[in-house]
Amino acid sequence: MEVPPEMLDALAGWFAQSLSPDAAARRAAEQSISSAAASPGFALALLGLSASPRNDLQARLAASVHFKNLLRRRWPKPDAEADDAADHLPASDCAIIKANLLQLLLTAPPLIQAQLSEALAAAAESDFPARWESLLPSIVSSLGTAVNAGDVAATNSLLAAAASLFSRFRNAFDTNALRLDLKYCLEIFAAPLLEVFLFASRRLQAASTTVNPLELRPVFECLRLCCEIFYSLNSVDLPEFFEDNMRQWMTEFRAFLTTSYPPPVEADGAPDALRAAVCDNLQLYMEKYEEEFRGYLKEFVEAVWGLLTAQTASPSRAQLAVTAIRFLTTVAESVHHALFGSPEAMKQICDSVVVPNLRLRDEDEELFEGNWVEYVRRDSEGSDADTLRRAACRLLRGLAANYQDHVAALVSAQVQQMLAAYAADRANNWKEKDAAIYLVIALMQKPGATGGGTPVVDMESFFTSVIVPELQAPDWQSEPMLKATVLRFLKEFRDQIPKATALALLPSVVRFLTHESNVVHSYAAIFIENLLIIKDVVPVPGVSTVTRSPRYVATDINPFAPQIIQNLSTALSLPDSYENPYLMKCLMRVLGIASIAGQIVHEITTRLVGILMEVCNNPKNPDFNHYLFEALAAVIGRTGEQDPTLLPAFEASLFPVLQRILVEDISEFWPYAFQIFAQLVNLSRPPLSQNYMQLFGVLLSNATWDRPPCVPALVRLLRAFLRKIPNELNQEGRLPNILAISRSLLSRSSTEDSAFYMLNTLVENVGLDIMSPYISEIWSALFTRLQTRQAVKFVNSLVVFMSLVLVKYGSGVLVSSIDAIQPNLFTQILPRFWIPNLKLIKERIKMEHNKSKTMVLMQWIFRRHQSPGRFGPVIEQHVDPANKSVLLQLCAAYNANIV
Repeated sequence: MEVPPEMLDALAGWFAQSLSPDAAARRAAEQSISSAAASPGFALALLGLSASPRNDLQARLAASVHFKNLLRRRWPKPDAEADDAADHLPASDCAIIKANLLQLLLTAPPLIQAQLSEALAAAAESDFPARWESLLPSIVSSLGTAVNAGDVAATNSLLAAAASLFSRFRNAFDTNALRLDLKYCLEIFAAPLLEVFLFASRRLQAASTTVNPLELRPVFECLRLCCEIFYSLNSVDLPEFFEDNMRQWMTEFRAFLTTSYPPPVEADGAPDALRAAVCDNLQLYMEKYEEEFRGYLKEFVEAVWGLLTAQTASPSRAQLAVTAIRFLTTVAESVHHALFGSPEAMKQICDSVVVPNLRLRDEDEELFEGNWVEYVRRDSEGSDADTLRRAACRLLRGLAANYQDHVAALVSAQVQQMLAAYAADRANNWKEKDAAIYLVIALMQKPGATGGGTPVVDMESFFTSVIVPELQAPDWQSEPMLKATVLRFLKEFRDQIPKATALALLPSVVRFLTHESNVVHSYAAIFIENLLIIKDVVPVPGVSTVTRSPRYVATDINPFAPQIIQNLSTALSLPDSYENPYLMKCLMRVLGIASIAGQIVHEITTRLVGILMEVCNNPKNPDFNHYLFEALAAVIGRTGEQDPTLLPAFEASLFPVLQRILVEDISEFWPYAFQIFAQLVNLSRPPLSQNYMQLFGVLLSNATWDRPPCVPALVRLLRAFLRKIPNELNQEGRLPNILAISRSLLSRSSTEDSAFYMLNTLVENVGLDIMSPYISEIWSALFTRLQTRQAVKFVNSLVVFMSLVLVKYGSGVLVSSIDAIQPNLFTQILPRFWIPNLKLIKERIKMEHNKSKTMVLMQWIFRRHQSPGRFGPVIEQHVDPANKSVLLQLCAAYNANIV
């Protein structure tokens, strides 16, 4: 695979500039990379740069990431539709990549190797094994060579590639095709995997007294990768090979859990990483293959228990403890729960496992102060990375499933003991109260939860005596971790807090929005935002159904809205919270519900536009950016409709930043900008200003539609223009441009909905005098597409469009415009296509158009099997005479089941 050096150097320069802090240089580099991506051989150049030792490592790493993402997007999929194949990588490039990727991966530095392994998995997801039969035999052959040479580094590179390859079996749906692929992998790889595993295990045993962790780290990594592959290959079912060799695997697993290594090696963390992988495998076997595994269960429970009570200096012991506790939880929830059933065992679990892992550690405080985003993600959002606290409480819940009374008594006593310790010395024992609140959060029943809860305290009394005092305390800036846990308690039990109580406490919570701790003011914002989305079940009078309505409406939040908005605005200026997504999401929610007016509208709009101007310099937080635009949309939508006189102020504030987004090509923000423009156009009254007409000209440019992520927003904006200026479409060739755009959208299944939305809006708003020359052209494009695209979604949309033309322009126009393509074509379409496919429209049709009485009637007819006589009086009263006969004919034919 030869790539010209000058191309590699150019690419390396662009990728280096794409990492620049200078926004202009970065965007120029990104544009150059984007332009190069359309040229043949771009993927090969990326791979070549990733493997080129003479270029800068950071540029190579960026290229490898880009290469991985490119393969994920553009590697040909076997089941891809023909109209999506244009964006696929050429077959010749794919063949070269498959021939070279594995070898290049083996020689790459570790960071790049990880990206290339994922790239290999992305390609293999489509091609392996049927269209890449040489891959696995090549890996096995290279593994044999590496093991025979004692080359652990090369062995690990190959195992990492195999681990990426087999990871697909972990979460895929169990199908016959998947099992055939798994069978193929097992036949080729299961035996070599065991050989490598035993080779590395013997090497570890021979060097178990080695003090230098650098010598043993590759061996531990080799064994960990073997365990990871073991998990993947056993995820679907228990393979016969692994069942036959279970004792060899389990013997080594137990040795890893029970063997202690020299302190420097333990402190390195590699042994605990291996033990954590072993615990994952034990849990898998306990969950899925309990009958085959039961003979080993007791010894592994003892081994894992010993790990949890052992003292160690390993920095990775926390993650090992999480996986170990998870395994014990699985046992506690199984038919083998009696292993923990004695009062002594449960008390020991509470004293030696739960409570020590429940209390805040130094690492938690460091994370709270130094990486508040990760702290909130782990603690509040329940991220993939389990915390020790969450794992410990899950173990208690697992025990409570079979021993609820005993667990409740133990935990209740523990909570009271912790609260008493706090009362005795509030300054030094605040962590005890924090742990007590966390225990209650973890074990009490929450609304909508399944599996029940463990009643450890009287919730009303606990709330009044423990939670409320912390919310109303004068020293609300003190003990921030405790305040954060109190606010999290509110979030978790928000549904159970009476509305009057929540509103009474809201001023106390609102002040926490300006707390100096990022976690605290984030939790306050999370609680307020969550509170405002609560819905209560409301019975519908006279029927057996129920509906859900918001518990908190504008009249509830209006008294607090100005202070909430002000505090959120202040918090967005605090260190490290200037792009805090939780604050912006809360602001978005308040602006979408509260009724604001006057000066506060101008202030918050100016503030949001100022933030957007700053964000445009370096868009790096997608969540924050999304909520920022949603907040702007909420201000425009809520206040603009209530007070149209605000439109000039909105335009004056927003046009400069929106134009900057388009001019500077800040591509991440284009969809949002077009949606904001659509809102402004919808609020405007014709004739539209020159600024809008210039935007309309940009909108009709084909280049504007070349970015698929922008298409839904562009369609929304175009439809807004069509509603406002339908009579101006016959000027400057605008309507032909719009129809050309709709044909382009219609050619892809992913955008055909957008094409129909445009066509529907045209028919709804544009008069026959303007549309008449183009209707036959539209039918020709639709029926041509129908010949190759007969999916239900497309057929459904076409039937609706035909019905809309009938209702708007009359049956004569419908028939004559279709017959203009081919004589008597309509008489063939009516019984063979239109009427039979009315059956497909069974649910409410999602159409964004004016709900005229005639159109509502058409939807009703299409949705229901009814006698046409029932509709006769309605049709006589509401339908234009030109359409009556066709409507009644459709009703009769539909009920006659004409096919």
